[in-house]
Amino acid sequence: MLHIRISTPAAAALVAIALLFATGGPVSEVAYGTAAPAAATARNAEQSTEGRGSPYISTHLYFGTGRHGGKPPIPEEEFMKFVADVVTPRFPSGLTLQEGRGQWRDKDGDINRERSYELTVLYPVEEARTRDRDIEYIRHLYCTTYELESVGRADVKAQASF
Repeated sequence: MLHIRISTPAAAALVAIALLFATGGPVSEVAYGTAAPAAATARNAEQSTEGRGSPYISTHLYFGTGRHGGKPPIPEEEFMKFVADVVTPRFPSGLTLQEGRGQWRDKDGDINRERSYELTVLYPVEEARTRDRDIEYIRHLYCTTYELESVGRADVKAQASF
């Protein structure tokens, strides 16, 4: 038979971890009876943001800069000119642009790694139809101008205030 001796601090740590997993909350909350049920916590978070901001949509566009057929990547200056000439007139209230490194699988199954940009625009939900046309125009023009397959798009519901 194997005997293992656990020191008092180690035993206390194991009990604390067991309580954390068993109750779903920090041990101090469990020990002192202050742990709130998950539904109540979610309700409190909802109530704390009620009335803060208005319903918006946050659209994220993912622009790659690598091109096919041995053509050089789209230079930063050229991309920034596209943003200034095409995107800004359609979203003059503001946008956010972040540079990154991306990868994706093309139609031939090849994985492409390239410098990329994530462009984020926020707009009120009631402008969604008009903004959708603008966004699709931007995506289509970028693809046809630079002979690319796609510009990624993700739309997220948001509460925003400025």
